[in-house]
This record gives sequence, structure tokens and C-alpha cells, in this order.
Amino acid sequence: MKIGIVTGGGDCPGLNAVIRAVAKTANKRSWETIGILGGYDGLLPPQHYRLLDYNALAGLLVRGGTILGTANRGHFSAKTGHGEVRQLPKELIDETKKGMEALGISALVAVGGDGSLTIAQQMHEAGIPIVGVPKTIDNDLAATTVTFGFDSAVACATDALDRLHTTAESHNRVMVLELMGRYAGWIAIYAGVAGGADVILIPEIPFRYESICAAIQEREKSGKHFTLIAISEGAKPAGGDFVTVGGQQENRESRLGGIGAVVAAEIEKRTGKETRLMVLGHLQRGGSPTFMDRVLCTLFGAKAVELITEGRFGRMVAHNGQFVDSVPLSEAIGRLRTVPLDAGFVHATRSLGICLGD
Repeated sequence: MKIGIVTGGGDCPGLNAVIRAVAKTANKRSWETIGILGGYDGLLPPQHYRLLDYNALAGLLVRGGTILGTANRGHFSAKTGHGEVRQLPKELIDETKKGMEALGISALVAVGGDGSLTIAQQMHEAGIPIVGVPKTIDNDLAATTVTFGFDSAVACATDALDRLHTTAESHNRVMVLELMGRYAGWIAIYAGVAGGADVILIPEIPFRYESICAAIQEREKSGKHFTLIAISEGAKPAGGDFVTVGGQQENRESRLGGIGAVVAAEIEKRTGKETRLMVLGHLQRGGSPTFMDRVLCTLFGAKAVELITEGRFGRMVAHNGQFVDSVPLSEAIGRLRTVPLDAGFVHATRSLGICLGD
């Protein structure tokens, strides 16, 4: 038997670890694993692929990025604008089937986030044997308690906050750190708490400048002449809208970014405090995965092959809070997993005196 694996969407730490786990688990069943290059487009003629044999797997557990390459644009774009779903043309699905047949692939493992797994669901509905593995640093996929890449991104963001803390204190500045996360605030709130941020702004809670400035002034009165702010790229002021980078491109999701600069300028204007901005950007996507992500990736990859063995297609590997299981792809896509406002985490954040901007 021969199976294929494809990585789609944005890159993140742990993709190579999943590739390794899938290929190693398949090898134990005497199966061959084919890696599709450049995302789903690699299945279209002329097909682009590589054999994932024993030698190809060396060093993948700790290596960042993906040796297969990835894409979040092109023919296979199922999400546009701010998350609107696009139906793939039937002709494209048919070409994908032909590509799999040409390579002799019996089943496909799709590793990706909401957009890539939306594509996987459409392929499943068209009769393509496929299973999904949840990947996103944003941790915003429904039906799984955690996605790989998130822990590594939080570790990077926390390190950045640790470093900004010392320079903010040295210069009595307000430091604003803009983080990724799209429409969910998981990275910002986890890193904000771990990195000792004084203000955390997330998409789930529209912020008011009056509240942020009041928190800064309160710190001034208590002798703390610096403030550390962690802000998610999807955060927005009450009554305002998302800040995006560049114009809207056809068949592509909007690129969030720039809210940090807007907030920093407004804070300096209102408080008179010197305010500096840092956009962490793609540093959150790079580097080696943390040990937590390495373990999660390995478990996810092995489970994906088990699903193929059992013929349980159209499902996504998922962590249910205790162990690795699986759910229908249809339950995992199209619904963002956002930070719950009535849960203990947000309540504890407020109890610590951290300003959430409301």
C-alpha cells in the first residue's frame, strides 16, 4: 500500500515531526509513503513529490518548517476574506483524483489548519480517501483541545516578552508586542500571562483606549513607570474593525496585522509616555518545536495512519483533553475555537490585575 502526506497553509514548528511519525508508522506496516511537494498543488500534473524512505526521515523530529513545502494560496484556496468558504471546482477535484491514481496513492494524510482541512472535507465528500491532522499556531481549531505548533509559538512569544520587559523597565517605556493568532487570542493570552504582560488585548474582548490608558496611569501612581502590552493581531477597539495588511487578494484570506502600531500611536498620544512597538511576526512560526509539540506531533502522526488502517476516512485526529482520538472533519472546520470568556483562565487573568482592555 502507498499513502501520501501533504502539508498546507502556514508553516509551523512540528510539521516535519508529523511527517516523520506518519512515515515511520506506515513503514512498520510495510507501506510506502509519498510526500506531496508544495501543498495540494503538488497533486496536479505534473505531480511533484518525494519518497519518504528511511534516509529522508533523519533529523526531522527537531527540524522546523516542512521538507515538503506548503502553500496558502493558489488553486486550492477554500477560505477567502475573513473566513468565507469557497467551494473548489469539480474539475480541480477530478484532477486531484487523477494525480493520486498516477502516483498509486491509496489514501492521503492532510496536515493543516481550518483552510487546509476545509479542502480535505471537500475532497472527502468527493470520494477521496483522506484523514486530517490539526496544525495551527493559533490553536483555533474546533473539536481538539490543542493543535501542534501552538506551544512552540507561545514559547517564542514568551521569550520576546521576557526580553522586552527589561528594556521597557530600563527606559520607562510602554512596549507593545503584536502577536499572531488571527481571530483567536490564545497566543496573546497564554504568552501574556507567562511573560508578565500588564495589558493583554485579544479579539474576543473589544478594547477601549480609556481602559488601557487608565491601567498605565495606575501603574505610574504605584511607582511602575513602564508597561508591557501583548496584543493579538485580531484585536480591535469597541465599535471598530480588524486592521489588515495590503488589499484583499482574490481567493485568499485577509492578512491581519498593524493593530499594534495603531494602539502604540494612540497610547503615546493620550498618555505622553514613550511607546515602542515590536511585531514578532514569523519568528513565531520558525525554529524547532518544543518537546510538547514533538510529542503531540508524534502521537497525531501515528493516529492518522491508524485511521487509514481502519478505513476511517473523513476524520481528523484530535486531542480530547486526555488522549488522542478522532472526530469527523465536518465537526472540526468552519467553527473557530476562541478563548472562552466565562472560563477560569480569563477570570484568573483579571484576578491578577491584568488589564484586558474592556
